[in-house]
Amino acid sequence: MKVAVVGATGMVGAVMLKVLEERNFPIDELLPVASERSVGKEIAFRGKTFKVIGLKEAVAQKPDIALFSAGGSTSLEWAPLFAEAGTTVIDNSSAWRMDPDKKLVVPEINAHSLEKNDKIIANPNCSTIQMVVALAPLHKKYKIKRLVVSTYQSITGTGVKAVQQLENEYAGTKGEMAYPYPIHRNALPHCDVFEENGYTKEEMKLVRETQKIVDKNIAVTATAVRIPVVGGHSEAVNVQFENDFDLSEVRRLLHESPGVTVQDNPDTNTYPMPAFAEGKNDVFVGRIRRDESQPNTLNMWIVADNLRKGAATNAVQIAEYLLENKLV
Repeated sequence: MKVAVVGATGMVGAVMLKVLEERNFPIDELLPVASERSVGKEIAFRGKTFKVIGLKEAVAQKPDIALFSAGGSTSLEWAPLFAEAGTTVIDNSSAWRMDPDKKLVVPEINAHSLEKNDKIIANPNCSTIQMVVALAPLHKKYKIKRLVVSTYQSITGTGVKAVQQLENEYAGTKGEMAYPYPIHRNALPHCDVFEENGYTKEEMKLVRETQKIVDKNIAVTATAVRIPVVGGHSEAVNVQFENDFDLSEVRRLLHESPGVTVQDNPDTNTYPMPAFAEGKNDVFVGRIRRDESQPNTLNMWIVADNLRKGAATNAVQIAEYLLENKLV
């Protein structure tokens, strides 16, 4: 099994390597891949060091699987070249997510749709992944009509530059800005760029990707906010169902769902937080309560490490599914 990690020197790429190691993914040959300026750098993996190679050399080596986390333009250019060489690409950028010919996969929900000829598989957006993991079992039981989502997103979703900005602001030093305003002691209702409808791309990803993964008939509206946190993304989600529900049944369904951990006890101040989710692969759900302002409606609080389940872990889980089902 020859595996390439494209974007190996980036924030998500580093976590991909860590997750591959932790989950003991069977790799006979690792190809850490990055842009030309990183070629020759050394990457540590399973107690050995590997030299970073360029994209052209990686394609020529025909890996079985390529985990991509190198940005949309790189994916658009290079993923088809890997696919032509027989490699199965699992892409973490937004490049292929809404392509009608590409599968958008969260293993707990729709990995069963994957086939051997799926050579480019899209990994959803981080904020979408954690939300649909929690909502899919409830949709199956009660049928979701509408979602109102407010996100509180980690700066790690922006990347290394944003983490550096926050650290500079903590230290009171000037440096390069990832955001148009300070992030320390602030909240920016501005994740990604604004679209013509006044929503940001991040907000519209929650709309479009949820509909593609779970059900095209679910109405979704979202507000995405960046906050000075590094541990993970949090989401306040208001869910309107077609059918009424029992709260204890909701908790049971979530508790039994793979990849979900329920933390929901107000008496002991037990609820999900990024400080707890950081470094973990599960999606954490709490503050589960009925919306008393209208029928058949639930409020929940969903937290996950955006670099883990929101990116690297989900991609590795897709690779595991492909391997287990002999699709590579």
